[in-house]
Amino acid sequence: MPQTDSIQTILKDSNYHLDLFNTSEIQDLNQNVEGNEKPLIYCPIRRKHIQLKPEELIRQLYAARLLKQYRYPQERVRFEHPVNFGRETKRADIVILDKDRPDTPYIIVEVKKPKLQDGKDQLRSYCNATGAPIAVWTNGQQISHYHRKDPNYFEDITDIPNADQTLADILNERFTLKDLILKDKLAAERKSLKDIILELEDEVLANAGVDVFEEVFKLIFTKLYDEFKSQDDKMFINRLLRQRINTAIQETHQDYEVEHPDYEMLKKAVEAIPDDDFRPMAFRNTGQTDSELKTKIQRLFDDAKDQWKGVFPEYATFELSDSHLSVCVSSLQDIKLFNSNLQIVDEAFEYLVSKSAKGEKGQYFTPRHVIDMCVKMLNPKRGETMIDTAAGSCGFPVHTIFKLTGTLFSNAEIPTDDKQHVLKVFGIDFDEKTVRVARTLNLIAGDGETNVLHLNTLDYERWSDNTERNNRWVRTYGDGFDRLKALRTETEANKRFNFDILMANPPFAGDIKESRILHQYQLGLKPNGKSQSKVGRDILFIERNLDFLKPGGRMAIVLPQGRFNNTSDKYIREFIAERARILAVVGLDTNTFKPHTGTKTSVLFLQKWNDDPNQGTLCPKVDDYPIFFAVSEKGGKDNSGDYIFLENSNGQHKLDENGHLIIHHDLHNHNGELPHGIAEEFIKWAKSENLSFWEDTE
Repeated sequence: MPQTDSIQTILKDSNYHLDLFNTSEIQDLNQNVEGNEKPLIYCPIRRKHIQLKPEELIRQLYAARLLKQYRYPQERVRFEHPVNFGRETKRADIVILDKDRPDTPYIIVEVKKPKLQDGKDQLRSYCNATGAPIAVWTNGQQISHYHRKDPNYFEDITDIPNADQTLADILNERFTLKDLILKDKLAAERKSLKDIILELEDEVLANAGVDVFEEVFKLIFTKLYDEFKSQDDKMFINRLLRQRINTAIQETHQDYEVEHPDYEMLKKAVEAIPDDDFRPMAFRNTGQTDSELKTKIQRLFDDAKDQWKGVFPEYATFELSDSHLSVCVSSLQDIKLFNSNLQIVDEAFEYLVSKSAKGEKGQYFTPRHVIDMCVKMLNPKRGETMIDTAAGSCGFPVHTIFKLTGTLFSNAEIPTDDKQHVLKVFGIDFDEKTVRVARTLNLIAGDGETNVLHLNTLDYERWSDNTERNNRWVRTYGDGFDRLKALRTETEANKRFNFDILMANPPFAGDIKESRILHQYQLGLKPNGKSQSKVGRDILFIERNLDFLKPGGRMAIVLPQGRFNNTSDKYIREFIAERARILAVVGLDTNTFKPHTGTKTSVLFLQKWNDDPNQGTLCPKVDDYPIFFAVSEKGGKDNSGDYIFLENSNGQHKLDENGHLIIHHDLHNHNGELPHGIAEEFIKWAKSENLSFWEDTE
């Protein structure tokens, strides 16, 4: 059995992984492994052979890093170091002893607890018992570095000091956008933003007496602004990267001369870029007092509110205490939020919003790989108008902007020519909290203006209640609403619009029972013209969405599978077929919207019938035509709703060129990282069928 296979056998069915370690580190360990049935390794710290079990494997790899990368002398490193708790003695996995006090632990490392919270609790007790100021937890897949600020709080630090540094050196070192790219927790520590928020909840937020959503939103908003302020540095980095390896990380889709450069290649290129003239990042805990840090972060938040208006009131301030804010800033400061992968922001906000019972309304943020499939298949073009009528965090609109401008979520300036296309993209949602999240992402992606509106899509007859009587609503949403009104088919009516494209994942739980609303919809009425007693919310969205489209306009809508199968829903299918060509039906995996719901869903793709070229894109009405059907066999999530990530041959989670974990699915090819998926097969079929929106494309 090859040694690499031996290592995989050791780790099998454990909660340990090798993601944090590079190929050379693993190869160095491989060379010292002896035997296959019960692999042994010579431990330089204990000076004897040790059986290589999962936790020992991670300990040996991390200890080798302490000796080689951090340059700690062997005599300062101890395994199974005794820690006394009165009459009880426990043993810490790895201890680095203080340079000046050789009997006193300086850094304590925990690898026996493969779950973060268990390891953190163990570390807290060890640090409190010994006075050690620094702690590390790792399971080989994720890693956390902490400064024990006092017995109550562990504060995240970017890294541990090497043998020649002090903790103050780590806290006070100059930190620029280049450092943020290189030390981004999402890539370096394999954590998600949701993981970090959960940790913050356990550490400080749960007992802070504040609205967790509001305070975390303020922090993320401020952090985004700090990165936005370094946009000139980002443009400089991209310019040099394009010169050196013909691709820019995180921002633009280029034709790669280096085919699919991996993250490590790009990271090495970034390391070589000089940053002496770069702006230091301000959203950082640099060792100042808690009150000084809060003053600095509040000032940054105030500047962010001035830059991106209409998300927070002018008077908004942080409600967190000085010490709680310090812990939060330390936890978030090493996350690069400006990233092409908005899944990280979605996942965090979906969790936060669900605490406010958004899930009870049956609406969940759509996974980004599902959004990308829909955008690829509907092929938005420059000059076309697009809307999402149940926008959530605005995944469909933002990814449409990416497609129209060729620019990913970025703190780089959007070219002036592209802004006119951005302002043709709209989003509507009835949940005020998610609208504010969506506006934040859209303001940035759209470079300062947004068409994300807080409206009840289904109750369009009452839109005037906001537009005519609510001055605050008009100040926040008025410009975007004026642009929406310009797309109405009738000047004074909000029922029908002239959009080219609509993509939406409407709520599919709960019924509409108000006869006033039901009377506005043909699908809300009985054959005798009276309103039904109740109608599924998603059913009304089908009709409403068709009203938003111009003749020839196209749509993707996520629906519960029953709408396609149930005998009782035949009238809905007939209603759709009378008004639009059914282009495709893509069955999504049952796990797609877990852990929130296991409802089986499909995406329905339509194009509104149109025989008049003066009204819109042609889609001549015919009685018989082919339909593209597909079923996803790799949904990208497991039965618990956790994402399944692509692994390389060493069993490590693979990163794409942006430093993102790659969700393992079959909906599209993830820019070549995955095999061709459903989207690519549809495109091939659409071209063979001469569908109007795929004509004249290569």
